[in-house]
Amino acid sequence: MGREMAKNETTSKGVASAASKILSNPKSTKAEKSVAASALTQAKDKGPGRSSRGKKG
Repeated sequence: MGREMAKNETTSKGVASAASKILSNPKSTKAEKSVAASALTQAKDKGPGRSSRGKKG
């Protein structure tokens, strides 16, 4: 069936940008938003303050 992603695979900047537009579009279908969210989950973090991982508080 599907293949598992390697730990070092990430979504490209262009795909992440397109996914962001899909999520912000109120006319996007539930399926489109699901795929877009999945792509953004695999996107690279942009640096400090952009990720909730490791934050204390």
